[in-house]
Amino acid sequence: MIPFADPGTDAELGLYLHVPFCLRKCPYCSFFSVPVSTEKAVRYCQALAQQIDWLAAADWSGGRPFATIFFGGGTPSILPVPDLAVLLRDCRAKFPWAAAEIEISIEVNPATVGEIELRQLRRAGFNRLSVGVQSLDDAELQALGRPHNGAEARAVVAAARRAGFANLNLDLMFGLPGQTAKGWRRTLQAALDLEPEHLAIYELTIEENTPFAVLLAQGKLVLPDEDEVLAMMASTAETTTRAGLHRYEISNYARPGRECRHNLNYWHNGDYLGLGAGAVSCLDGRRYAAVEDIARYCHLVEARQEPWAGVEELALEARFRETVIMGLRLTTGVSLTALERRFGLRAVDYYGPILRRLAEQGLVASTGDTLRLTATGLALANQVMAELV
Repeated sequence: MIPFADPGTDAELGLYLHVPFCLRKCPYCSFFSVPVSTEKAVRYCQALAQQIDWLAAADWSGGRPFATIFFGGGTPSILPVPDLAVLLRDCRAKFPWAAAEIEISIEVNPATVGEIELRQLRRAGFNRLSVGVQSLDDAELQALGRPHNGAEARAVVAAARRAGFANLNLDLMFGLPGQTAKGWRRTLQAALDLEPEHLAIYELTIEENTPFAVLLAQGKLVLPDEDEVLAMMASTAETTTRAGLHRYEISNYARPGRECRHNLNYWHNGDYLGLGAGAVSCLDGRRYAAVEDIARYCHLVEARQEPWAGVEELALEARFRETVIMGLRLTTGVSLTALERRFGLRAVDYYGPILRRLAEQGLVASTGDTLRLTATGLALANQVMAELV
């Protein structure tokens, strides 16, 4: 059973609700998701409502308020809006909330939502929209197996503005099969022309056990070479800065004040509650992962049994290292004083020669109370993190 949170801390919590349904599985995706069916969706929404009741009655937060809600997936917008509205209403009614305005995000796919649905989502209380665009080039979208085209993505953004969404994120990917640096610049500029408040920009990663991994192993997937990818990264930095978006995390760019508060809680290694199959919760160094099986999840919740596939208790030093690594994803870095206050450990002493070597290589820098990645370190973040894990 998830223990009560320590009411002695005033740190706010994040609430994540997982919708593991998609129209179809994209060939690069390794996240837990399945094709949607009406029968599965109805039962799943009922189970989510039961889990909300169960955890709210158990006072999971210990009185600590939640500050953000994120409906992610999968494709949350594949569910009927009335079902999403009920789930959001239940979350708002049954958990304690911060006094300040709550950030309420939902991910949408341009192929599964139109202006009517967007207006309904806004009326239901969602105030931040994350649109899974990935590309605005039709050939690239087809190669990615996306069920929409560039025109549909632009139309959804325009409809979202008319529906009243003033906080909008676009997900984009670079390093795609056959993509050039010139093609990426066109896509990025086209996305910026839509004037989003936020961009999440990720390099395509080939994950194990995906169709793309099979194609790559067979020599049938041609990806841009390293120089081309580096050119894409350079143009990303230049173009986003010129457009007034600042890079605040390795893969995230925002206009001032529009940083994703929900994800900032993750990067600060804060506490959060995850609802649904495959969702993860984290509290006081203990991590709970729900089963990645919709029927099993529904059965367990319906029987009022815990749906966890595993519970991990992180030792103090493991939590310290995780907080350092997550914090270094932020361009502002991590506070050394806050680390010592939270864990009783000094990063300089703990990492010793490793940190000195990374500094000598120009990958990390310490300025006053802050440890951060340099511009070079950001480009080589995975290598740096591997040294600190």
